[in-house]
Amino acid sequence: MSTIVQAYVAFIRLLNRLQCPLLLAIRLYWGFQFAQDGWGKLTHLSRVTEFFTSLNLPAPHATAALVATVEFAGGILFLCGIASRLVSLVLFINMTMAYLSVPDDRTNFFHILTNPSDFYNATPYTYWFAALLILILGPGRVAMDTWLARRFAPDRQA
Repeated sequence: MSTIVQAYVAFIRLLNRLQCPLLLAIRLYWGFQFAQDGWGKLTHLSRVTEFFTSLNLPAPHATAALVATVEFAGGILFLCGIASRLVSLVLFINMTMAYLSVPDDRTNFFHILTNPSDFYNATPYTYWFAALLILILGPGRVAMDTWLARRFAPDRQA
């Protein structure tokens, strides 16, 4: 029994060491994806405005500009790990609104318990989930947030 417990403890230590690289990979990949999507929206704002108009969103041009800016700037901040939890919250809300604004995705959002495959096959899901992970788990050790916390508050744990 002692050997099994020791093996399990070693396994947990290994997995704990992988947490930081995983959080970094999530931030780098999905931060780039958010920024790229935001940039695409910024450079094709008229198309995004038309789409938002078709969804009957209020102030479609202003909403399109806001969403594009949030995704572009938020993606860069997310990638770098700057204000990670605040940025993750904003991106999470943004992607929740993306779920709720498009009729098919809205239906999929409400299938989270009754038909989960609809929920996680919807376009916003991976962005939504990446933002949720960083919101809850934090950016990891390889992030500007962590460096800033160590630099300016060395007596506090990051």
